Amino acid sequence: MLRIGVDLGGTKIEVVVLDGEGKELFRKRIPTPREYIATLDAIESLVNEAESTLAQKGSVGVGIPGVISPFSGLVKNANSTWINDQPLDIDLGERLGREVRVANDANCFAVSEAVDGAAAGKGVVFGVIIGTGCGAGVAINGKVHGGGNGIGGEWGHNPLPWMTMDEFNTTSCFCGNQDCIETFISGTGFVRDFKAAGGNADSGIEIASLMKSGDMLAKAAFDRYIDRLARSLAHVINILDPDVIVLGGGISNIEAIYPMLPELLSKYVLGNECHTPVVQNIYGGSSGVRGAAWLW
Repeated sequence: MLRIGVDLGGTKIEVVVLDGEGKELFRKRIPTPREYIATLDAIESLVNEAESTLAQKGSVGVGIPGVISPFSGLVKNANSTWINDQPLDIDLGERLGREVRVANDANCFAVSEAVDGAAAGKGVVFGVIIGTGCGAGVAINGKVHGGGNGIGGEWGHNPLPWMTMDEFNTTSCFCGNQDCIETFISGTGFVRDFKAAGGNADSGIEIASLMKSGDMLAKAAFDRYIDRLARSLAHVINILDPDVIVLGGGISNIEAIYPMLPELLSKYVLGNECHTPVVQNIYGGSSGVRGAAWLW
């Protein structure tokens, strides 16, 4: 059976079709309309085009930057605000004539990497996306663990663990709280911290490049960053103890993270022992849309 995945992002909608073995058969992306009915039209059109091209129908999964509330049945927490408070899965299902499964895009990332990516074959996978923002998802035996409230994996909106005095009450998050993990370890937070210390860069990758060339401000900013990342992930290990952590997003491309992080994790994990693998994703920007296809 064909599996159709749709990644509904703030700027683009992408569709991919996988066969039963995970081989990609079709892919297309279009700009995202910033209006609900137009978004439904766009997704319906992409699915119809894919099925027409391949002359087969398939299951449909959709990854969104939010979740379907298990209580109201409506989208919540989406930064693509025009889909909030809408029954997206029901409306798409009626248009396409079949059940449509919808999950958070970070959960889709975790599922993709758990099924046939960097965490293939692992039971409990914590998938982290660190880019402009910071999100995470949980996959258990290759399936989304959304949780009873539909917010499983929303790790970025917990406070930074083990805060120092100079970190406390220093950041504000769009969610309304202060000192969220996202405000420190997102690419945005990394750049903010570097600039506050007198540096000049527009991305975490640029700071890492400056560090490699010997820039001491960049090295100090990275040391702060990797320590904050270790604290944040140690918190997850102390609660969930996943079999593997997979990093995605732009920050995951900083090579220096991978040799440095294991030693720092052991410093913060209970008992000072930690052998949890932290690995880079395999599918990059395609992982979310592939994970949407694997929702079935």
